[in-house]
Amino acid sequence: MSHDVANEVVNPPKINKLVLVLKKLSLLVFSLFIIGLLSYGFSLLTQIHGKQLVEDYFVNGYPSILTLLDSEFFMGFVFVVTIMIICYVLLLFWKLHEVAVHKAEAMSSAHTQIVFALSLCGLFIDKTWWVLAIIIAFGRWDVLSKRLSSIISNGIKGDKS
Repeated sequence: MSHDVANEVVNPPKINKLVLVLKKLSLLVFSLFIIGLLSYGFSLLTQIHGKQLVEDYFVNGYPSILTLLDSEFFMGFVFVVTIMIICYVLLLFWKLHEVAVHKAEAMSSAHTQIVFALSLCGLFIDKTWWVLAIIIAFGRWDVLSKRLSSIISNGIKGDKS
């Protein structure tokens, strides 16, 4: 009986991993299908030329790269991949820009609104404001305030330590 309980405890993580792998694999297949479908759709919207290929497209009887570049499907694929790369890079830049706000929210900081405002100022006015938002978001204000308090109290008391 205890052996059955041990198998039940061990098997769920394996099943969870299998489900996770299957989900990721299905997402990959679906993404490739969508890319192919979009490429084909964009290839239908264009027509590079409507005539027979000339002999200049061949070198010693073998096709050159120009035939691939004149392919509507290939150029549609290149267009879709280029747009996806541009969107991904813009998303990464946005995440980098918002790193200070997310850090302030994760720490439940009282400075979250000021960090957000400084991030926006950094986006539209000057990058110096964004750097200030990063400093405020990542600063350990509790440690800094204790240290400043001890410096001030030591200065008032006259301690030289």
